[in-house]
Amino acid sequence: MSGPGSQDEVAIVVVDDHTLFREGLREMLLTDPHFRVVGEGASGTDAVALAERLQPDVVLLDVEMPGPGARVTISRLRFAAPFTRIVILTMHDDPVLVHDLLESGASAYMVKTVAKDELIAAVRSVTRGDGNVVVSVSRTTIERLDRQQPAGKVVSERELEVLKLLAKAKSNAQIASELFITPGTVKRHLTNIYAKLGAVSRMDAVRKATAARLIKGVED
Repeated sequence: MSGPGSQDEVAIVVVDDHTLFREGLREMLLTDPHFRVVGEGASGTDAVALAERLQPDVVLLDVEMPGPGARVTISRLRFAAPFTRIVILTMHDDPVLVHDLLESGASAYMVKTVAKDELIAAVRSVTRGDGNVVVSVSRTTIERLDRQQPAGKVVSERELEVLKLLAKAKSNAQIASELFITPGTVKRHLTNIYAKLGAVSRMDAVRKATAARLIKGVED
């Protein structure tokens, strides 16, 4: 593992549950002669196990994968490999998620539409160890990040969709089906919603969201 500012090879672990994307990402990274992909995984559990065993310089991490949620995975990564930098590479251009994952300890947050040169530059940047974070998202997301007071309390658009379905007394399975996500992802959204609203149950979340005029109590 190279130290901050080192010119040694950068050891990278790539974790994404889409095999073709992971393979393409590996080939992209290897266009830089200083990068070496030392491990690949398909879940948060894989990420932690690989980081603990290999102690890489960087873990490239997707957000929605089997296993624990991204924030839990980041926490476990920081414990298992405290000198490893975590770069989030995801399809989600969401200011709340950006804030939450950077606050959890990620060194960079990038959407999957990022250009190759920008991704390579981000990996180089985080390995310098200067404490700066790298964010590559849409201008709209940057503007929303600037407006959030505090960002961690803002309910995302997806969480609002979940809340609206909660107000219709939908089950987790029904919500997952309507939003084309997994029941596990629904559970993670509910956890975030409870934390942001200070809710202790599904009905409490609906009541507090209604009181805050985020949703109507019952929609037709």
